[in-house]
Amino acid sequence: MIFIDNEGCTNPKLNLALEEFALRNFDTSTDYLLFYINEPSIIIGRNQNTLEEINQEYISENNIHVVRRISGGGTVYHDLGNLNFSFITNHDGKSISNFKKFTAPVIRVLNNMGVAAELKGRNDILVDEKKISGTAQFSTGKRMISHGTLLFDTDMKEVSKTLQVKMSKIQSKGHKSVRSRVANISEFLKTPMTMDSFKNQLLAGLYEAREHFEIYKLTKDEWSAVHKLKEEKYDLWDWNFGRSPKFNIQRIKRFSIGEIDLRIFVENGCISDFKVFGDFFGRQPVSDLENLILGTPYDKNEISKKLKNIAIENYFGKLEYSEFINLVYGND
Repeated sequence: MIFIDNEGCTNPKLNLALEEFALRNFDTSTDYLLFYINEPSIIIGRNQNTLEEINQEYISENNIHVVRRISGGGTVYHDLGNLNFSFITNHDGKSISNFKKFTAPVIRVLNNMGVAAELKGRNDILVDEKKISGTAQFSTGKRMISHGTLLFDTDMKEVSKTLQVKMSKIQSKGHKSVRSRVANISEFLKTPMTMDSFKNQLLAGLYEAREHFEIYKLTKDEWSAVHKLKEEKYDLWDWNFGRSPKFNIQRIKRFSIGEIDLRIFVENGCISDFKVFGDFFGRQPVSDLENLILGTPYDKNEISKKLKNIAIENYFGKLEYSEFINLVYGND
């Protein structure tokens, strides 16, 4: 097994692009191991509705990345206190969904550190019934990745703030995350250590049966290809938000002008149907507003641009533009 050097990159979009690039392009006769640490980010499972998983307002205010990964499973929070590991191997027909096979070496090293870790359920590593790691897999048919998180010293307050979903009455067929009691590995260590020490001990433990192991550094051309994949996929709103399953939202609020009840249907990330109900009084028919917003990406900035020249009071009476935008796309 060869260890891939990501050269200290902490950009989640670039790290996920590197992982996918290695999966699809590296030598298929070799197994690889990749470690990466991401700056604050929300990593969305492949089959999830992004808006059902995140506190959009808090994430926007704090410049936290939102990135969809290629594997299934639930949403996780990453920061500089979380170490991610990824095994890239051949798909032998027996390894997919065999989380025990890929978590066992990690659990063994943690046990050697004095951390009483064990695999519980299908794909979680727990200590004292608290989750310290979640894992997921993806296969191309010939190759596969088995990757996971290791909560070493993550800011747990940020976990709750970023994943505290406030969007009201949203329904979709996306796979929703189940929140678990979580803990940091550092809480269970008898002797404190830094993230670098933890990473080095984990790497040494995973390779303890070998006298040495090979470290692979990407070429300039390979890094260029990774950056290209990032720009063409992981940087895009369409991948991170627009690939969400079809969903609908009902948003209701009473203002001084009356109650507004919105029914918003979203498909492929764009508004496919938009209906306005309520007991307000306006001079113009709301059907004009409904038709105008059709086809707009369900994104606050895009909706704001679409309606920036519209006199909202013509449809609802004395209602501020910002109040309506926050109702269409905001937090309760």
